[in-house]
Amino acid sequence: MVSPTYGTNAVDWESRLDLDRLRRERLARLKAELDRSDLGALLTFDFHNIRYMTATHIGTWAMDKMIRFAILPRGGDPVLWDFGSAARHHQLQSTWLDEPHAAAGRGEHYGARAGISTLRGAISPGAGRAADVAAKVAQVMRDFGLDGQAIGVDIVEPPVLFALEAAGFHVVDGQQLFLEARRIKTGDEIGLLTQAASMVDAAYENLYEFLRPGVRENECVGVVSKTLYDLGSEHVEGVNAISGERCSPHPHVFTDRLIRPGDPAFFDILHSHMGYRTCYYRTFAVGSASRAQRDAYTICRELMDRAIDIVKPGVTTADVVALWPTAQEFGFANEEAAFALQYGHGVGLSIWERPIFSRLTSFDSPETLEEGMVFALETYWPAADGWGAARIEEEVVVTATGCEVITKFPAEELLVAGKRYFTTGGHLPTMRDSQSHLNRAPRGTDADSGTDADADSGTDADSGTDADSGTDAESGTRNSSTPAEVGA
Repeated sequence: MVSPTYGTNAVDWESRLDLDRLRRERLARLKAELDRSDLGALLTFDFHNIRYMTATHIGTWAMDKMIRFAILPRGGDPVLWDFGSAARHHQLQSTWLDEPHAAAGRGEHYGARAGISTLRGAISPGAGRAADVAAKVAQVMRDFGLDGQAIGVDIVEPPVLFALEAAGFHVVDGQQLFLEARRIKTGDEIGLLTQAASMVDAAYENLYEFLRPGVRENECVGVVSKTLYDLGSEHVEGVNAISGERCSPHPHVFTDRLIRPGDPAFFDILHSHMGYRTCYYRTFAVGSASRAQRDAYTICRELMDRAIDIVKPGVTTADVVALWPTAQEFGFANEEAAFALQYGHGVGLSIWERPIFSRLTSFDSPETLEEGMVFALETYWPAADGWGAARIEEEVVVTATGCEVITKFPAEELLVAGKRYFTTGGHLPTMRDSQSHLNRAPRGTDADSGTDADADSGTDADSGTDADSGTDAESGTRNSSTPAEVGA
């Protein structure tokens, strides 16, 4: 196993994840990318890149504020300017920021300092905060003999950009260096991603037990969020809870909709454990599933399995997306309109990292898979009934010879959630239409035979054929519908 699941506590009797090694190896990768470039420094205002560079965190409330910033000068170590008293906390608790600078004679607290940007423009331009940011950056560049050299920036507010240019710096795109450094995960990063996924396994277990007719999508979000926070999640970034006719087209947001008998329901759980994210879909049928919903799920799973089967070093993102249907085959005008439905993306400190898998971009700019990459593959298929759909997502680690899936909640077949119902003839079938009048027994059969059409006989609940055989319930032959035919 490439990625065992360790406990989240530190113990003296097992070699688990090593957070000091995590910090060292991440910074080493970033320094290597900077050395390969022609830049003088990397400057970051992005919350996740700051964490990758400096191994600091001040809470998810600050993620969209752009108040903190850090620089990695060529030949040096990071310098972080943080929000008020957070800087003092770093000086006391994040000693790895100051230690290399103190050893080089730059002063006691050169690496961890107080500093503030413009609060996304909320501070009046007349206060001069943008110019102050540029002056702080310029001083570090001078200290390392880099005055006037190009600076790579990930994201930046226009006033700060203009102030840096006014200070004589050529500002260029630094996102690509960060993304390249983060593309291959260290062993400790893979371990943290596995721990994060294991927490979502538990959340799905609790959700499966909770899910039933009469609960609302937002209640499902609450159940998942509580489970994750109880397990130590740092941040529940989002829970897509989508049910019933909202499944097609996928709206990407939950509501207060009541879940009803026979509804399809799919969920995406995105959270952070020590900064490392999950993106992890599962689909359920609530009470029962229609034939159209089962078929949609079967196709969705086949699309996933085809992709996973070829994942190994040397394969390209173009090779993977070539196995997936075109946008037109499942009801969209073009690949941009269907973006992120048949999809893949790197997972790390951010939800979307490299590599990216999409028919929109991967043929024009394919990326080669390498050992140590961690990414999520997502598939989607609309049901033939015109309102249901299926969605599956698996996170995989690329190994030397293939890949390992780290999302473990069962997904090889469509799961039915909610209690079983009993009729005078036994269990109510789990494959049935949500409209009861459409479930009448075919003419010539004994509707009052008293046999259990679903559980006790091992037969398909509404056809009398073996439910596990893969045969078409009406003809007795294997279902040979293509994705395009089922989705038409």
